[in-house]
Amino acid sequence: MRSRLEDFAVLTPRTLDEALRAMAEGAGREGGVTPLAGATDLYVLFAAGHVKPTTFVSLHGIAEFAAPPAWDGGTYRLGALSTYTDARRDPRVAKELPLLVAAAREVGALQIQNRATWAGNIANASPAADGVPALLAYDATLELASVRGRRTVPLAEYFTGYKTSVRAADELIVGVAVPALPPAASVRHFFRKVGTRRLQAISKVVAAGVIARDGGGAVTHARFALGSVAPVTVRARAVETALVGRRLDSASVNAAATAVTADVAPIDDIRSTRAYRLRIARGLAAAFAAPDA
Repeated sequence: MRSRLEDFAVLTPRTLDEALRAMAEGAGREGGVTPLAGATDLYVLFAAGHVKPTTFVSLHGIAEFAAPPAWDGGTYRLGALSTYTDARRDPRVAKELPLLVAAAREVGALQIQNRATWAGNIANASPAADGVPALLAYDATLELASVRGRRTVPLAEYFTGYKTSVRAADELIVGVAVPALPPAASVRHFFRKVGTRRLQAISKVVAAGVIARDGGGAVTHARFALGSVAPVTVRARAVETALVGRRLDSASVNAAATAVTADVAPIDDIRSTRAYRLRIARGLAAAFAAPDA
């Protein structure tokens, strides 16, 4: 049964200050307040009748959010309304942060990519979010704002459980900062999504990672993130630790495939089984650590 539109108020602030006041005033009310950006996840839940009555705060009229994402030196800054298409069309992103482009191409159809926002994908806190592993692989940080002020939170510390996070009820995600990697002799960007079909499918397992090596081939930097294998999207820190300082060879493949079991906690659900997800996670970790072809 669909949710009833008349059960939902929609506020349309024109400035960020107005939006933050609306968030603060509504946070303590029954049903609370819910930011409204791309709404691509929200509409699905709404149509299924799974959205409880709340007050929506639309972000689309806010002048501060109208600007497209932009580079600030070596950091790519996404706003609250920055879409997957925005990142996919930026040539510098394609060159320096290619995982964002790879992830953007996997998020639904073009219509979804044109509407869905990176901040919304984070705020939704789904462990199957396609964009979050790529952001984790690049050590992204979030800027949260409320009438109480602003704070910066590493994305790796944002999620606290299934569909939960450190974001307070009166806070908005107003920015996502994604730093480009420092120079290295060799850098590998890795992205894989395993789903029921090649396109427009929710992930069974999704992975993103970055490896940097010195002139001798030793790993100096490793980030590996996985989705759909735990209550939250996870940084696979055991895999990262297993790779730093070593060369990529058959031993690194085995080390990564073994270590990933300490990073994940998959479950059985309607899309897959725990055993399958664990096998795929091991395979993706091995592929991430494999020597160059």
